[in-house]
Amino acid sequence: MSLTTIDLVVFGLFIFAVIGLGLYKSKGEGKDSESYFLAGRGLMWWLIGVSLIAANISSEQFVGMSGSAADYMGLAISSYEWMAAITLVVVAFAFLPYFLKSGIFTMPQFLQQRYGDSTRAIMAFMTMVLLIGVSLTGVIYAGGLTMSELFAGHSFLDLGLTGWCWLIGIMAAIYIAAGGLNASAWADLIQGIALVLGGAVITYYALQKLGVTPLAELTASSVSPKEVADNSSGVAKLIALNHEKMHMKLPSWDKNIPWTALVLGLWIPNFYYWGLNQYITQRVLGSASLKQGQRGIVFAAAMKLIIPFVIVIPGIVAFNLYSKDLAATDARNNAPAWAALSENLGKPESGHAFVANIQWARLNPEKAQAIHAHNIAVLKAKGGDVSGLDGTITEEQRFAIIPARLEKIEKTADLKLHPIHGYKYDASLNLLMKNLLPENTGIRGFVIAALLGAIVSSLAAVLNAASTIFTMDIYQRYISPAASQKGLVASGRLAVGVFAVIGCLLAPNLDKFGSIFKYIQMLQGYASPGILAVFVFGIMNRRGPGICGVVGLLLNPVLYWALDEYTSLAFLDAMGVCFFSVMAVMWIISMIKPLAQPVVFSTNTSMNLESCKMSKIAGILVVIITLVLYAIFW
Repeated sequence: MSLTTIDLVVFGLFIFAVIGLGLYKSKGEGKDSESYFLAGRGLMWWLIGVSLIAANISSEQFVGMSGSAADYMGLAISSYEWMAAITLVVVAFAFLPYFLKSGIFTMPQFLQQRYGDSTRAIMAFMTMVLLIGVSLTGVIYAGGLTMSELFAGHSFLDLGLTGWCWLIGIMAAIYIAAGGLNASAWADLIQGIALVLGGAVITYYALQKLGVTPLAELTASSVSPKEVADNSSGVAKLIALNHEKMHMKLPSWDKNIPWTALVLGLWIPNFYYWGLNQYITQRVLGSASLKQGQRGIVFAAAMKLIIPFVIVIPGIVAFNLYSKDLAATDARNNAPAWAALSENLGKPESGHAFVANIQWARLNPEKAQAIHAHNIAVLKAKGGDVSGLDGTITEEQRFAIIPARLEKIEKTADLKLHPIHGYKYDASLNLLMKNLLPENTGIRGFVIAALLGAIVSSLAAVLNAASTIFTMDIYQRYISPAASQKGLVASGRLAVGVFAVIGCLLAPNLDKFGSIFKYIQMLQGYASPGILAVFVFGIMNRRGPGICGVVGLLLNPVLYWALDEYTSLAFLDAMGVCFFSVMAVMWIISMIKPLAQPVVFSTNTSMNLESCKMSKIAGILVVIITLVLYAIFW
């Protein structure tokens, strides 16, 4: 992407403003652990709300969600945002009062109050692994990859993947190490507003371009597009060309977001992420009062409703405008798979099989049928299961069933699977920014800065959370129990630097895992259902003994692995099975050996714990609007 002087000036001023505000607000924030890790428990609602969104939205959403929208999922990927709105409202009134009442710094501390030291230690270890091994490295990698692609070929900003990983890591570490949560929250104020405005700018130009482009130059994602005139608006063309994508419901066999996951599975990572994930909840633990925390969460829930319109919609439009570019990029990046298809299709004895992308197959039905016939022949030749693959299932069901059966025998049958994507969907955002944003206006510089801000704010949140858990749950309890307040702050700052270095060293290696979005979501399943089950059970059943927490946290990863290894369940559905299985086991333990007296959560804070009635009304309104959106787009 070409950048003019004004773009670079805007970009530079944004970075200066973010780091400068963070450092300015960090003055005096290192006097004790509460001021450093929880901003002195003085955050106001508007700062909490914007900071929650900024910590959440990163290149994973800007690039990954827009790419998924360009793919066959379309608007269905919005469930990650709209379901989060309902989740946040529940968290504000069902979870937050317990957390603020207990005066905790971290989520593992809450488990100690309910179950004991062992459960706290196990969760602290799990959380550290997730934060550093999954979230931290994932955010750095996705951010570095995005920025390196945007600045490829630029005279002095072409730093490559590794260079951008280090620059992003250093930027976030500087103001987090200096000022902790307060610096992060204030920097998020700029970055959160910028990311919403940046997404809105892209949406505006995308719909404008769609409206003025002749239909003959556009690619419809729907097999049977609806009638629309050449001079119709961008919104009219969007609906006509993509009417199959403008729905939230995907079939039950879908491996990403089946409608069954909307009923059960998707709620598990949502409640874990927004209610128990340290790098999100830390902002709420720093609330000045329960009212401020609830107002901030409901404010974030309301903002969640608009995120799909500034991230998902542009992704759908990108396919209409630039499908040929997406196809050309995939042809270059996935050349070995296409060569294998050309050479081996119709030769099942070769041992090569192919996993076709759903959207590409819909638009190339004859080729897709040939691939299905070839794959079935390979299954037969390799002794795989071919039952039920006749006319009793639909053509699209084969996209889920046949690849799953091939994967089961891949390791033992000398079989080579090749992905046939058809299009490089994750390039959608880059194409929109490169082709639509006007030059010599500073808009390109602002949108790129907004994207960088989204990346840095998420990374800063992870670093802050990881350093807090290390200091409060590991350093203070097991390494230096007698540490002073200054010692705790020093430990937190040192941890930020160490974790940033670890993340920057590991992140460039994540390209071997394929989809970073899937990498993050699937690996979370080894912990999130069990953690959520332990928290929910701990609040609902006060007579369950401490061993319930230990069993719940340790059982989940074993069960999740077994479901992944021996079943064809979508990972979101597997999370639902794990959650209820863990809950059932803990309930049985509590029935066999209940506590003599129920656990009472003591009050360990002087904070005002009066609930906010207006926030409750606003939260109910957010839930109603969310349900209306689902009804409209179902």
